[in-house]
Amino acid sequence: MKRMDRPAYLVERNPGYFEYQLPISVKLVIEFGGQIPLLMNERNEWELPGGKLEVGEVPEECVAREVCEELNLTVEVQNIVKTWVYEITPARHVFVVAYGTVYDGIEYPRVSNEHKKLGLFSYDQIPSLNMPAPYKHAVARWQHVVAERKAT
Repeated sequence: MKRMDRPAYLVERNPGYFEYQLPISVKLVIEFGGQIPLLMNERNEWELPGGKLEVGEVPEECVAREVCEELNLTVEVQNIVKTWVYEITPARHVFVVAYGTVYDGIEYPRVSNEHKKLGLFSYDQIPSLNMPAPYKHAVARWQHVVAERKAT
């Protein structure tokens, strides 16, 4: 694969050996009173709150910071729910780590100017939303974790 032929997210480490060079995005599935807060992005898709991992930042601290900035909620990050490589465009990919938490604070989510709007959705509403499939899978996995915890 010639340099001109390879996607921008691949780096040639040795002749013929390529590896990903991807930004890292950390997201959070938040159960908020039985609903999931989601944000509308510039592509008119619903997405989980979170953002890019900064150099030297711990992923859990990153997602807590991003949730505070985007929703004005102070959260305690719990479990990793799902990881995947997401194709934003054919030339731009990102590695996504999704965590989950159950919010039990007293704040109410408010949308920042980073997103078009905020929505609160029940687990049953998530499958029908205009939302990338990996986000939907992360929410479903978190629902399963929460249900197991409640059963024990």
